[in-house]
Amino acid sequence: MEDVKQLLAEYARRYETPDFLPADPSCFMHKVDGDLNRETLAFIASCLSYGSRKQFFPKIQYVLDCAHGEVYDWVVSGNFSADIPDDDSRCYYRLYTFHTMNRFLHALRDMLLEHGSIGRFVERNATDGYSAVVAICGYFASKDIEVIIPKDTKSACKRVCMFLRWMVRDGSPVDLGLWGHFIDKRTLIMPMDTHVVQEAVRLGLLSSKAASMSAARKLTSKMAEIFPDDPLKGDFALFGYGVNH
Repeated sequence: MEDVKQLLAEYARRYETPDFLPADPSCFMHKVDGDLNRETLAFIASCLSYGSRKQFFPKIQYVLDCAHGEVYDWVVSGNFSADIPDDDSRCYYRLYTFHTMNRFLHALRDMLLEHGSIGRFVERNATDGYSAVVAICGYFASKDIEVIIPKDTKSACKRVCMFLRWMVRDGSPVDLGLWGHFIDKRTLIMPMDTHVVQEAVRLGLLSSKAASMSAARKLTSKMAEIFPDDPLKGDFALFGYGVNH
């Protein structure tokens, strides 16, 4: 285990740099000004971040272009309906039709109008990383938005956990750290997909290949042994390990 700790610590140091950004969806939140724009675009970007980056990057860029950088106002004003109309016959990205995206953005608009920001909603409804995942999933489930946001935390909720990493972790050239004053980064959960599971199993950090929330929490506990003050450094470490093996 000591060898694994040293290996992952080295990969985390090597890969959590500004050079990580251009090929990662986290780059989009760095392209806008103001915390409200950053967290709103980050959330939309995280929801679109699956499959091929060559395919979903243009879908995130479309949002940024339509909003002219003012993503928060684009959502709150309802102007998104002109750019992403309620049309179930047109595909936006993979499983998401324009109708699906339009309903999702309406639900997000409701959250922003009621609470002022995604961060304010999370601060009012969560005390740590896990309860933040529960709150976000629960809110969108109450709006019948299940294709884009998981309805509960049985699955690993990878994209929600990734969004929370972006919002909470401070002192990073990648993550923004906007919510670090009300969510402790030590309580965040590793964003887990099948690729992360495979790397974790290869390193002996997990035995099961199922990408569930319980597995994500187990892996987070393992990472806390290596990075006790910041377990999600392990996300960069596993990325680096995957690139090199």
